[in-house]
Amino acid sequence: MELYLTHIDTACCLLEIEGYKILTDPVLDEAGGWYHHGFGAISKKTQSPKLENVNLDDVQLVLLSHPQHKDNFDHKGKEFAAKVPLILSTPAIERQFAHGKGMQVWETFEIELPSGGTLRITATPAQHHPHWLPTFVSGHVIGFVVEHSEWDTCLYISGDTIFYKGIQEIKDRFPHISHSLIHVGSAEFRYLAGLGKFTMDAKGFMKTVEVLAPSVCIPIHNGGWTHFKENDEGLRKEMGIHSSAEKVHMMEKGKRTLLTR
Repeated sequence: MELYLTHIDTACCLLEIEGYKILTDPVLDEAGGWYHHGFGAISKKTQSPKLENVNLDDVQLVLLSHPQHKDNFDHKGKEFAAKVPLILSTPAIERQFAHGKGMQVWETFEIELPSGGTLRITATPAQHHPHWLPTFVSGHVIGFVVEHSEWDTCLYISGDTIFYKGIQEIKDRFPHISHSLIHVGSAEFRYLAGLGKFTMDAKGFMKTVEVLAPSVCIPIHNGGWTHFKENDEGLRKEMGIHSSAEKVHMMEKGKRTLLTR
């Protein structure tokens, strides 16, 4: 199992699986800009991507949890995705890119790897809004499970979601998750939705770790925007009261890391 991860910015990560390059939720703009995410939700980008030691040449696939929000798909991220052979995302992606493939929840897509073997990618459910708001406010979102034909484990990428019953459904279908990338940050727009959360806070994150029980759980999407109300400090505080915190690995942005079980 050769799996390298480089966390670049927000939920933007470079995955290298047996040499095959995948970029998740491309966010590549420099800090300082203001962005409108829809329905009056506005925020500022406060951190820049860590790209100094990152090689994005020959990326073959973009896994995009959803195309409608700028903190997952900003201007330079869209420009980059336009040059990649394939984008897997929600069905909305097909209205934007001819090489975009929309996926329904639990749908799978297979890719034959040049090095041999097959990648099997399954779209997983996500709830990107507080329970009292309808789905259309944030729009549809998916996560992904990535399996390799020669692995006995798999990788889960949550997409933007709160902790809800769908997490248990994912565990029931994929009990062999070894690694997980979980979108956190407690995204909130308090002037629109009060204390309603659009992504996991630290408590939801630790509940997810307990349900999935992976060998390694990596928080991403945990800083860099003004609508994120928690950062690494909040996560560490919550981790201090959970025995499962030993499964959590905090990644240094821009550093290529070999993931092992």
